Amino acid sequence: MMFGKKNSQIKRPKKLFDKTRIDEENDLRDKYGLKNKKEIWKAEFEISIFRRRAKSLITAGLEEQKIFLDKLNKIGFSVDKIADVLALNKEDWLKRRLQTMILKNKVVNTPKEARQLIVHKHIKVNENVVNIPSYMVKKDEEDKITVDKVMKTVEMKDLEKKEKPVEKDSEGVKVENKAEEISEKAVVEEIKEAPKEEVKVEEVKE
Repeated sequence: MMFGKKNSQIKRPKKLFDKTRIDEENDLRDKYGLKNKKEIWKAEFEISIFRRRAKSLITAGLEEQKIFLDKLNKIGFSVDKIADVLALNKEDWLKRRLQTMILKNKVVNTPKEARQLIVHKHIKVNENVVNIPSYMVKKDEEDKITVDKVMKTVEMKDLEKKEKPVEKDSEGVKVENKAEEISEKAVVEEIKEAPKEEVKVEEVKE
């Protein structure tokens, strides 16, 4: 059963209130930082197309099968035979998304950070800005994913601030705090040493 637009590439699950499926989808959504479950349904739909095509090629010639397998390998799926295509699942599709690839390359620490970088146009693929987290990264594009130079500069400055060493004296006291402490002591000593005649106290008559 299809929903949404007539040519939508998302297929609603047949059994809506299936706890096992819902729990699995919740785990996938958190694992890959997906906006909603429609992205999971889309992945499942796309993989089902590959499977149907693979089934139809079981009795086809080796040359026709090779053309199909080469196409999938260019997309990024490691398949050597029709049986490998039939073994593909929705996670194999989700692993090829730009958001997942950025996380895999350790550019960020979480899927949400990866999504934020993409939608804010800080990611380039083959020198072109891509702001779609679900963009499918082809095999020959894996080493062409770059982070905006401005973004890198900002990250380095933040890192330098965090990692800046704290200067301490021989007693293990922070230099900044030590300086403040000396300054305060100097003020106190100056007040103590001030001539008494300069300090006038007016008596209050009742």
